[in-house]
Amino acid sequence: MPEAASAAATRTSIGDSEFDRDTAVTRRAPGVYDIDLSAGWTIINAVNGGYLLAVLGRALADALPHTDPFTISAHYLTASRPGPVVVRTETVRTGRTLSTGQASLFQYDDEGNEVERIRVLASYGDLDALPDDVRTSAKPPAIPPMDQCLGAEDGPTPVDGSSAIADRLMLKLDPATLGWALGQPSGRGEMRAWFGLADGRDADPLSLLLAVDALPPTAFELGLKGWVPTVELTVHVRCRPAPGPLRVSITTRNLAGGFLEEDAEVWDSADRLVAQSRQLARVRLG
Repeated sequence: MPEAASAAATRTSIGDSEFDRDTAVTRRAPGVYDIDLSAGWTIINAVNGGYLLAVLGRALADALPHTDPFTISAHYLTASRPGPVVVRTETVRTGRTLSTGQASLFQYDDEGNEVERIRVLASYGDLDALPDDVRTSAKPPAIPPMDQCLGAEDGPTPVDGSSAIADRLMLKLDPATLGWALGQPSGRGEMRAWFGLADGRDADPLSLLLAVDALPPTAFELGLKGWVPTVELTVHVRCRPAPGPLRVSITTRNLAGGFLEEDAEVWDSADRLVAQSRQLARVRLG
């Protein structure tokens, strides 16, 4: 693996970072949780889908007898906004090695009506109990060393409030996937980056749910602009990540009918494939 700099000069530990505080849910009753969605994880006015998935993932980790997400599929029904939400969970089945549950996130509209924002179905288990046998043809993405990649601090000064989430991430993008930022998109539909949290907190299974949805959309490298809202996102967590920055690779092979897929792989500092995802997203054409 290429040598990488530390994600932050001062590191926070798992359980003591802004990500942990902003995804912490309060149990109101069995299966019912409250949380105020933080504006710190927004792009313009949209709350990031990976952050939302981590919130739901944390509620399910509390509700189910197993604590590690193995697979979680989310349908994004309406756009979420910062502020109070209610998460309701339901245990579908519990077994010795896997538990399955579902969860929905609700907010209130301007008329006071409850609106469902997201619905997920997930299976949880114990990542530490998995066997060590690995047989794979997958290879880590070829990304230049971190000091040769570019972050938000290397670009123009952003408009205030345009991307609050950028301040909470350590994101260093592969220059080969940054043609869109120079007005010269490659057309290849690829995005690659080093990823971490800005406060240096190491990755865990819940933060992997954020990592798969934290890079700029591959639509940018296809020559498209604007918001690319997620319709559905499925994440597979394969093992507990080792300490250190992650490498994330996302590809799109097919844009048709105003929708595209994004396939993501997340690799840890030990060269292990720790998470995979696929999402369907809507794009604005023309």
